[in-house]
Amino acid sequence: MAMAYTPGLKRKEETYITKVRKLPILGDVLVEEGAKVDYDTEVAMTSLPGKINVLNLARALELGSTEVALPDEGGSYIKKERTLGIDQYMLKKLGEECEPGEVIARRKTFFGLFQRECKVPCMGSIEYISDVTGQCLIREPSIPLTINAYVPGTVMEIIPNEGVVIKTSAAYMQGIFGIGGETHGELKIVSESEEEELSEDQITEDLAGKIIVGGSIVRYPTIKKAVEKGVKGIIVGGIRDADLSSFLGYEIGVAITGEEKMGLTMILTEGFGKMAMARKTFEFLKKFEGKLACINGATQIRAGVIRPEIIIPIEEDSGEHVEEEELHMEGLRPGLPVRVIGPPYFGAIGHIVALPVELQTVETESQVRVLEAELEDGRRVTVPRANVEMIEE
Repeated sequence: MAMAYTPGLKRKEETYITKVRKLPILGDVLVEEGAKVDYDTEVAMTSLPGKINVLNLARALELGSTEVALPDEGGSYIKKERTLGIDQYMLKKLGEECEPGEVIARRKTFFGLFQRECKVPCMGSIEYISDVTGQCLIREPSIPLTINAYVPGTVMEIIPNEGVVIKTSAAYMQGIFGIGGETHGELKIVSESEEEELSEDQITEDLAGKIIVGGSIVRYPTIKKAVEKGVKGIIVGGIRDADLSSFLGYEIGVAITGEEKMGLTMILTEGFGKMAMARKTFEFLKKFEGKLACINGATQIRAGVIRPEIIIPIEEDSGEHVEEEELHMEGLRPGLPVRVIGPPYFGAIGHIVALPVELQTVETESQVRVLEAELEDGRRVTVPRANVEMIEE
């Protein structure tokens, strides 16, 4: 039997989550298989190559160039241009370390009465000296890099010289859009209902270090104050594009987000504009108020979709988990909860009541497969199947 599939957002009160934590380049794994890890446990480390600084020795020492005859493999002579005697002016050798402002090359002229010097601008080591171009490469010290567990759990697998796979028992939910990277903090419900705006006067000193949950919308002044008060994250229904641009200082594009260093991570559960958070989503988050949550705003809406996520580790295992591997997209069927992601009902939540087999003509005059859904407010609407996404519960 043919089945229709559609993308969906996950919302699970109890499941198993696995997280692969890998270094960008080869390094050392710091934990063993079976080890228990916490949010900030360092699981792997490496060193990133330092920045390269290019020094023009020929210019600094005012060296000319000369042509010297060099034999080729056949025994005949060819001419090759090379910088005149760089080595005789070097005070440091290849591979040696140097301090900022240290002289590494000096040339005396006019019977030693005058001299030209070349100083290094940074701490580093001499990686390369060219007698052809007269350039010297200074490599700055390597940069240590560690990755933490992000979520508390158990190390299920070691990826040699790269990282680990961590498994944890948690409640899990995805958002529509987000900014900012990984962080964690206590979950705090600030708005009284899913329709209430997260206002500036609700941001108080006691919210420092917390991940706060609002209702329908958050505006720029509120976000700015949240950063000032040390709030780690905001979960809210929507935001106006102008407020997001004011906060970031630029208009967001279609590239992946998550690398923003703005002082907090923000996750939208519904979309752009003033949109009441889905009632079930608000109730879901309210159920876990006071618990520590891990959030990540990284989002990619094109190929290789990445959704922002909220992970709330569960200390007591009830044994009723659904394995993460089983959280696959299933066929559309009556009763499944869905969110409309196209106009005129964009953002509306409901459930499927019927799946007509016949193609129907829509406003664009295209013939498409549709479904009938009953929205939370009781309206019964017909929308293209491509304009909905499932909410996995």
